[in-house]
Amino acid sequence: MMDGIDVPCRKMEKFEKRSLPVSFRLSLCVAALFAAFVAVASAAQVQGILIDQMCSSKAEVRIVSGPRLEGGMIVAEAHTRQCALMPACQKSGYGVFTYDNKYLKFDEAGSRKALAALRASKKEDDLKVEVTGEIQGDSIKVASLKLID
Repeated sequence: MMDGIDVPCRKMEKFEKRSLPVSFRLSLCVAALFAAFVAVASAAQVQGILIDQMCSSKAEVRIVSGPRLEGGMIVAEAHTRQCALMPACQKSGYGVFTYDNKYLKFDEAGSRKALAALRASKKEDDLKVEVTGEIQGDSIKVASLKLID
């Protein structure tokens, strides 16, 4: 009778050694779900003002003597297409200054799309843009970009 009980236990031990523990499988599932959630949560559509990285610091909101605020959306809207097309500004890359006063730098492909849109546009300033892509910290991997009125 002992041998009858012993044999299934030995088979079970062999099975447990070959398969992953339940807690490990559960951890893998949770990690996979978290990774999927992060990927979905990072995809975004952003609107704001197209501006080159070199000039983006002018649009940053800051307190200056007085005390008063300087920079912000008014400065970004006043940034000209002519400035954005200057060689040094082109070389610095592009990004979007969002309506919540954040600057998201474009990836290299996004900067190429921005440059093409600027060259095709007749608009001189207030370069409103709609960008779709994956936000990664303070930058965005651009999937699509279009200037809007």
